[in-house]
Amino acid sequence: MCVRMCPLTVEEAQAVLDARATPGTHAIRYIERPDPLRDARPGSLVPVYVPKDDGLAVARLTWGFPLDGKPNAVFNTRIESALEQLRLGRRGMWAKAIAEGRCLVPVRAFYEGHMTEKVESERTGRPVRRQYLFRLPGARAFLLAAVREGDRFSIVTTRPNASVSPVHDRMPLVLGHGESGVWLGPDFPTLGRRDGISLISRPEP
Repeated sequence: MCVRMCPLTVEEAQAVLDARATPGTHAIRYIERPDPLRDARPGSLVPVYVPKDDGLAVARLTWGFPLDGKPNAVFNTRIESALEQLRLGRRGMWAKAIAEGRCLVPVRAFYEGHMTEKVESERTGRPVRRQYLFRLPGARAFLLAAVREGDRFSIVTTRPNASVSPVHDRMPLVLGHGESGVWLGPDFPTLGRRDGISLISRPEP
């Protein structure tokens, strides 16, 4: 379950869009260790790519949907649940979002908490789950599938691949080359059935 990620800035996200007109150019630089002070958590405003006319535009959306009086309580969307609601024509939380609000979140990396490993929290001194940072090998940035309604979005999660399963039982739906168009197009359900993309990870202190 993704609760922390390293998003691009608005300026970086726009530069990536602009660079698509010139193949082979790099709009942003590779950063070995993203700045944790710029990490996003539920409730953060994050640059997101949303469909507009025949292309994409950058929008700043809040990570998380409200539930039971909590403003950012639901920040992950199980793709299996969303697709089931859509297939059955139900009015569940995700049916409209996945049908009409699919979008893309550009990130440098995301984190998952280990299911069993614990470390001492620097802030409280209590044991907390060790965080692992995941990124696409050699990539300056990559895209996570997401859904939105209004000015809010949620990261779409799927079953873990071989890279993530030793750490966690869920992971964000990471989009590979050409898959952003699939996610935004009519064949998006097929992405819920494919194996995940290989990632590299490192434990965070």
